[in-house]
Amino acid sequence: MQGQGHAQPVQRPPHDAVLVLLRVVFVAMGVFSVGFLAWVMMLRLAVVTRRSADFGLLVAVSAADILSIVLLAVEPGDDVHTTGGYLGITLLFGTLLATVVYYLAADVRHFQRQREAYAAQTYGYPPAASPYVTGTTPLGAQPPHTPPPHTVPPMSRPPLPQPPIPAPPQRPAPARIEQVRAELDELSDYLRKHDGRHEGDYEGGR
Repeated sequence: MQGQGHAQPVQRPPHDAVLVLLRVVFVAMGVFSVGFLAWVMMLRLAVVTRRSADFGLLVAVSAADILSIVLLAVEPGDDVHTTGGYLGITLLFGTLLATVVYYLAADVRHFQRQREAYAAQTYGYPPAASPYVTGTTPLGAQPPHTPPPHTVPPMSRPPLPQPPIPAPPQRPAPARIEQVRAELDELSDYLRKHDGRHEGDYEGGR
């Protein structure tokens, strides 16, 4: 089994002033050469980005410049007055204009992405679709977001019925009345005997 790939370190991009100066120099080379050196801009862009598409455009721009030079070289005289000459001039200036626009846009985009990737590497936050970070995940692709599992709340169970608390046994009321009545009878007998004893003592003393 192969281990996961490690992200390659991203070099710090040049300062903005240096990048602006380089862009001005390479564009000026193409413009002041009247388009004959337009391929120089594409050469620098292909070396910087190392993209196969930019190398293909470098070949196309070089071929267009060579073709325009050939068409102008076969033009008789110093003035352009044939179809081939006009076609060569149109091809030369059209290639120059398209190369300048593409070179500036691609160069700015490249170093902007490199700056984001370097900031992500330095400060630790994930870059947004950076083509400079390599690993097991494809370039510019984010891992699929897995939604959290939907948890069903447990159903609340109804409270179980509590068994009724038995009431304390109560003595029947008639038994209580009978007890009170018996106590009253005993008290009456006691008082009756006590009164009779006092009367007998009183008569005997007399």
